Amino acid sequence: MPELRPSVGRLVHYVSHGTPVRGDGSQAHPPACRSAVVTEVDADDPGRVGLAVLNPTGQFFHPLTAGGAVHAEAETRLGGSWHWPEVVT
Repeated sequence: MPELRPSVGRLVHYVSHGTPVRGDGSQAHPPACRSAVVTEVDADDPGRVGLAVLNPTGQFFHPLTAGGAVHAEAETRLGGSWHWPEVVT
């Protein structure tokens, strides 16, 4: 199967950063997957995209001009990255 490439309008998952880490290592709100729509794709690096992120409390825009979001799969999913939605059977 060919490798998927992001394109404008595709749905992906964005990993939020969560709230700042407290002194004891905990967070009030840990990183979480959020639904997002690809709004732009970096011509030089198709793994870097601009996103419109859909949060339960509102929208967040993460454009390429602000650095965009980088692609990460599996255990490398850090805050600020995106990945393809998991297949649910």
